[in-house]
Amino acid sequence: MVSKTAMNIAQKDAVSPSQQKFYKAAWRWHFYAGLYVIPFFIILALTGMTMSWISYIDGRDGERTTVPVQEHILPVSQQAQAALKAVGDGVLKQYVAPRSENLASIFRVDKDGVATMVVVDPYNATVMEQFPRRSGWYDLADNIHSDLLLGVTGDRMLEIAASLGVILLITGLYMWWPRDTGWKTALLPTFGKGSRTTWKSLHGSLGIWISIIFLFFLISGLSWTGVWGAQLVQAWNSFPAEKWDNVPLSDVTHASMNHGPKEVPWNLELTPMPASGSSAGKNGLAQGLAINVDTMDQLARELGFEGRYQMNIPTKENGVYTFSRDSMSTDSLDPTSDRTVHVDRYSGKILADIRYEDYSWFSKAMAVGIALHMGTMGLWSVMAVTLACLSVLFLCVSSIVMWWKRRPVGRFGISPPPMPKNMPLWQGAVTIALIISLAFPLAGLTLISVFVLDHIILSRIQVLKRAFS
Repeated sequence: MVSKTAMNIAQKDAVSPSQQKFYKAAWRWHFYAGLYVIPFFIILALTGMTMSWISYIDGRDGERTTVPVQEHILPVSQQAQAALKAVGDGVLKQYVAPRSENLASIFRVDKDGVATMVVVDPYNATVMEQFPRRSGWYDLADNIHSDLLLGVTGDRMLEIAASLGVILLITGLYMWWPRDTGWKTALLPTFGKGSRTTWKSLHGSLGIWISIIFLFFLISGLSWTGVWGAQLVQAWNSFPAEKWDNVPLSDVTHASMNHGPKEVPWNLELTPMPASGSSAGKNGLAQGLAINVDTMDQLARELGFEGRYQMNIPTKENGVYTFSRDSMSTDSLDPTSDRTVHVDRYSGKILADIRYEDYSWFSKAMAVGIALHMGTMGLWSVMAVTLACLSVLFLCVSSIVMWWKRRPVGRFGISPPPMPKNMPLWQGAVTIALIISLAFPLAGLTLISVFVLDHIILSRIQVLKRAFS
């Protein structure tokens, strides 16, 4: 998104006629891509900043509620009983251990299809607060950020926007790339040559500076989408359940542990869950001990889950106890410490122990990338996300300002750059378009649609032709 309506500051006579034609063609496609993505990028930047700061300051499910530190912490089962009593006739589904000794425990209790989060003082089992799960401001922002509150339709709209963002980036870099002007002109904004030139220079310079960061946000975001993410990239990078030695598998995947927003590590979502009820597994809970939330918490601590971690409690006959810690869920600040352990609910044996080291190279990159994308690695990462989002907002706003300054007076006013006649180097442009279309299917479909609109419809209807020429 380096420039929407910016012509390069370079002198036109320093560019050959063929380059000028190719430049104008790139500018036209840049304009069309920006026309679609700007409102979506503004929404994504605003909701992204909102989530990062809410998560850092207040948390998502009451996990930052403070309590007075006392001498003894009550057993998890006693705390859970208080949570169950507060909801009444519910089913215990999850325990979130406090990250430090002055914070409350969190329990999830389901009743009649409604999940309730209960905040409990771990020292005296006093219920401090309860509320419907995923009902806060963070969750509203997350739902907008994920699918615009439109479900699958919103997901596809955002995937198209992110895919076109790659085209926006490529065409913008091509237009602003220093040819005969030098890198100083490209990297540093120019002032004192008129308002329009200043806006173009600020837009282009900032675009080059954040181009790599912008591409990172696009790719890491696309990896969560329903087509490019789930059907192409994620499917080829899921953790192979075959790595577990003769462990029976359930008919549900790890994605079943998601409830609304993404909670399960990216590379595990499509992997089948192990199933309880066999003799499989490695030694876990000591023989003779009853299997309950207290002994499972004890086992988790023995396995190295310190501070905050999450325990999912089985409710089905073949369900498993699951201990998890990942930076995406703000359990830790270090994505390389991600870990998921499944325990047989009947034998207490460990059925699977999945660590960051077991991920594929792309899954490792995604684990770190998602943490950076969400700003869950501490204050510095929240500040980095904020800076990136503010930069995207400026690029969106500046592109609108530049369009406003060059809009044709007395006409419809959309007016993209004119398509040059007899454009040279078209084979290269087609090759780039094909590569992008194969890499990002929804971007390919959008490119075809825009091509048909531009060359067949707009060029034949005189009123539209004048507006778009």
